[in-house]
Amino acid sequence: MSEESARQFAEDWYSAWNSHDLESILEHYSEQVVFASPFVATLVGEPDGEMRGKAELRHYFARALTKFPDLHFEPIELLIGVHSLVLIYRSVNNQLAAETMRFNRSGSIIDVRCHYCDGSEILSIHNRKAMS
Repeated sequence: MSEESARQFAEDWYSAWNSHDLESILEHYSEQVVFASPFVATLVGEPDGEMRGKAELRHYFARALTKFPDLHFEPIELLIGVHSLVLIYRSVNNQLAAETMRFNRSGSIIDVRCHYCDGSEILSIHNRKAMS
């Protein structure tokens, strides 16, 4: 993945989410996507935390957009890998989020792993290391 294509993807992805346009959001994902997030269990009651396929993802994202009408993602950092990237951003309730996304050859997301914490958790980890 080139830096240019990664930056363009990130810009489009954030724009779709921040406009709350479900169809634009879903355009980024393959039909066979696997999506894992701690919020999956909370929002749709799936205990393993995974959505499989675009139809399940549609349901989950629609629930998220309804539950969080003020949802806005604030980009912080973009990390580029091989057929993958990590988006780090401020998310719901000012949580820090990191999403690792893997892409197929046509540029659609095939796998997502979401991670969240509040800022004090990061500071706490940093402080523990500094004190040891």
